Amino acid sequence: MQYRKLGNSGLEVSVVGLGTNNFGGRIDYEQTVKVLNQTLDEGINFIDTANSYGKGLSEEFIGKALKKKRHDAIIATKVASQVGEGPNQRGASRKHIMDQIDKSLMRLQTDYIDLYQIHFPDPETPIDETLSALDDLVHAGKVRYIGSSNYAAWQLCEAVLTSQNQHLTQFVSEQPEFSMIERKVAKELLPLCDKYNISVIPYFPLYSGLLTGKYQKGKPAPEGTRLSAGPMATRFLRQDYLDLVDQLQNWATQHDHSIGELAISWLLAHRSVGSVIAGATKPEQVIANAKASDWQLTESEKKEVDDILENY
Repeated sequence: MQYRKLGNSGLEVSVVGLGTNNFGGRIDYEQTVKVLNQTLDEGINFIDTANSYGKGLSEEFIGKALKKKRHDAIIATKVASQVGEGPNQRGASRKHIMDQIDKSLMRLQTDYIDLYQIHFPDPETPIDETLSALDDLVHAGKVRYIGSSNYAAWQLCEAVLTSQNQHLTQFVSEQPEFSMIERKVAKELLPLCDKYNISVIPYFPLYSGLLTGKYQKGKPAPEGTRLSAGPMATRFLRQDYLDLVDQLQNWATQHDHSIGELAISWLLAHRSVGSVIAGATKPEQVIANAKASDWQLTESEKKEVDDILENY
């Protein structure tokens, strides 16, 4: 496993991270333990969750499973999603952040969070209020580093400048959706992160499984898979996407790798990417995701892949 510094900090994170949105939903506690044990065995130390995943069960499962292995893991969680009915149950206000931090710490059975991220930008709360609250958490020792998620380039830039002008703790990371299919962030967000040395932490790197090769042209989606039916199938199983996957799979096969390995290694070929968040419901998936860190694309290989992507 390879490791990189997280943004302009001294924190080292594995280039492949574990996404845990499935914990407490698609998989139970016993299966969660198996996935987490395999994760640490593979040298993956970056584990990403949120206070809303599994209605809090994701954090709870992680806390219980890693209680005796806390210092082996870099735990990242998030705040801002809807967690209840009524006022002040979502967003990035000082009240909501201060209410939720202690609940996350309790569920995670820890006295500190390595990376605390604002899950979604909150247009109803001034950014200086959000950053001031996070800065207080850092000085209180409850949080060690802070980051953002789903921020547009202008929102992240506003946060950077506000932190600098008011001498507040700065974001070291931004977590956007980013993959070989979903590439909108490459235009503005990535150059901004390069400029200010902010690590990009891509989520959905396999585009909900489409970039694993399990879904193929002219064949129905395998029964029981995430895209076997429903609105997600309509969104992801487009003919142009399947055509692209076919080309990428052929290219990866010619280079003795899987398309899943290509999807992760291509992301890691971008300078600003710190860790790629890949979900897993089975230990075998963790092993496959970790293997991608062994493949470092050359400049010429990346250009060949980029040339394929430019047509889609």
